[in-house]
Parts: sequence; structure tokens; C-alpha cells
Amino acid sequence: MSLVIRMARAGTKKRPFYHIVVADSRSPRDGRFIERLGYFNPLLPKDKTERLKWDVEKAKAWIAKGAQPSDRIMRFLDAAGVMKRKARNNPEKAVPRKERKAKEEAAKAAAGAAPAAGAAPAAATAS
Repeated sequence: MSLVIRMARAGTKKRPFYHIVVADSRSPRDGRFIERLGYFNPLLPKDKTERLKWDVEKAKAWIAKGAQPSDRIMRFLDAAGVMKRKARNNPEKAVPRKERKAKEEAAKAAAGAAPAAGAAPAAATAS
């Protein structure tokens, strides 16, 4: 059984509230869980302490037992100083979509033109 520490959504429509839970990775997001570790309320301002309440010691114990934290939980653990989150690098995300598509099409056109240009002189010399 592979365990995950993740967030289960609670709250009403357009008013998210998350429980931080330890669950089997095969169970649904809001479904069965093993233990509730705390909660996260994204609607509160970031400077409020009530925004995130959870038992870090229990989280450490579950990680020692083999539970894998989700991306967001890993951010919380990094902020608490428990685990270090691996830095991510996606430079393409900063480029607007239209420019990315134009760049891809230009690369395809250049790649398509290079073999065609190389094949044309070879055919001329063969005749």
C-alpha cells in the first residue's frame, strides 16, 4: 500500500477548504483516508496563522513510515524547515503561448527546409 500525504477538498462551491490527510494513493481525492493531520484555508490572507494548521510531527512520522508528500505538502514542509523541496525550472512557461507556437512552427519549417534543400542539389547532379 503506497501512502501519500495530500489535501482533500472540503468546503462549498467557490469556497475551498482543504484537510491535510494521509491516504492510500489509490483512494479518491476526497475519499477514504487513514489520518487527518490538519487543514489549509487558502481564502485567508497569507500572514494569518489560521491559514495553515497541521501537526508537523505526525507528518514527519508518516514520512518515516514511507508516505510520499504531494507537491503542495512538500511546499509546506519546506516552509516549516522539515524537508527541502527540489527547485523546478520551466523557462518555456514564462513565454506567452502565441510566441511559443510561432517558435515551434519556425523550428519545424527550418527542419523541413533543410532536408529538402539538401535533396534538391543531389537530384540535379544525378541527371
